[in-house]
Amino acid sequence: MMSDAIITVENLSKKYLVGHQSGAQSRANYTALRDVIGREIRNVARKTGDVIRGRQVVQGDEVEEFWALRHVSFEVKQGEIVGIIGRNGAGKSTLLKILSRITEPSEGRVVLRGRVASLLEVGTGFHPELTGRENIFLNGAILGMSRAEIKRKFDEIVAFAEVDRFLDTPVKRYSSGMYVRLAFAVAAHLEPEILVIDEVLAVGDAEFQKKCFGKMGEVSRQEARTVLFVSHNQYLIQSLCQRCILLAQGQLANAGTPSEVLAGYLYQSARDNAFALAAAPRPLYLTATAELRITSFNVKTPTPLPNRQAFSATLEVEVDAPIRGVAFGIGFNATNGQRLLSCDSDFSPGGTFTFVHPGKYELEIVIPSLPLTPSPYTLDVGCRATSGHMLDEIKSFALFEVVPSETTPQNELGFYPTVCFPSSWRCPSHALELL
Repeated sequence: MMSDAIITVENLSKKYLVGHQSGAQSRANYTALRDVIGREIRNVARKTGDVIRGRQVVQGDEVEEFWALRHVSFEVKQGEIVGIIGRNGAGKSTLLKILSRITEPSEGRVVLRGRVASLLEVGTGFHPELTGRENIFLNGAILGMSRAEIKRKFDEIVAFAEVDRFLDTPVKRYSSGMYVRLAFAVAAHLEPEILVIDEVLAVGDAEFQKKCFGKMGEVSRQEARTVLFVSHNQYLIQSLCQRCILLAQGQLANAGTPSEVLAGYLYQSARDNAFALAAAPRPLYLTATAELRITSFNVKTPTPLPNRQAFSATLEVEVDAPIRGVAFGIGFNATNGQRLLSCDSDFSPGGTFTFVHPGKYELEIVIPSLPLTPSPYTLDVGCRATSGHMLDEIKSFALFEVVPSETTPQNELGFYPTVCFPSSWRCPSHALELL
């Protein structure tokens, strides 16, 4: 019985050969000429044999096998948008290159039931010497479209890419952003059954990214086209995709709904990053005082946390000597490290603490309504004297995820500021009468 999947991946594996200089040679202070000549003769003989057998030619004295993908199997149905996530080096780009027929698998097979348009790197599929106009027709011809079909879509492509002023300029003179705009417009409008996109859209500005993701949703819903894309933006995966695939060390670690896969991924990442805070590395400028050390931090609310819900956590400190006037703080950062929100105890009444006796103390922090929009964040925690002198600080020690709740406004699910504080708005009754 024939599968209704438009993409079928069965036991897919990809092996690369990686060359290294031998450890003895790299450590040696002295190498005889005869050893160098002998080594080069052996390398030439090996490379010649590789060429004759049609194998990958590898530089180096020692050759190591590296499996970028190992026994990966899944199916994608027509009209689905599937997100692919995983850490750097997990095999995401290798998978997309195989699906795009750029590289061949070492084992297994891929069945594609439709034309594939790929957007993997800036400039992929464009001839740098040809103009934007010529590259549109070239890409359409590669996809098997007639000249009449391409001309029918031509004006839409140019309008979407916003490159009409430079349409007859060789694309080698385009900026990376212009490249991406035109490449995505061509891939999305020339009606391939399968659209494959790597993280190249990150090159574009925020407004164009929003435009692209809107187009991806449109072609999936209205034209039943299939979209696969790689992204580190968990919100986009959750809001745009019907399914999500997690790769880890070249293997399929999880597949399912975005909320299920992302929750498991973030939980595992946080667990992998977990360590005893007492032994955690501090910033170079800071030496934890002998009087006070942060030893643990535990989030009490469920994670991921629905947007605008209460956040609570406990902080444990170990005090070795009496100390007065200590303030504590927690910071929420974007995954690129930028601080977005800080909550400090001394901004609240009675928010400084005096520890008279040595021992361990537990403090509790409560934020009644966390004003962060849905996204992953990293946490910082620290404490300082009222003079401003830092006593202890641990940066980016855990991941924390905020997800949409049932009452999250739609405008918080797009390219909007990360922090949305609640506010009160009113209009005098007499002003309403003037409308």
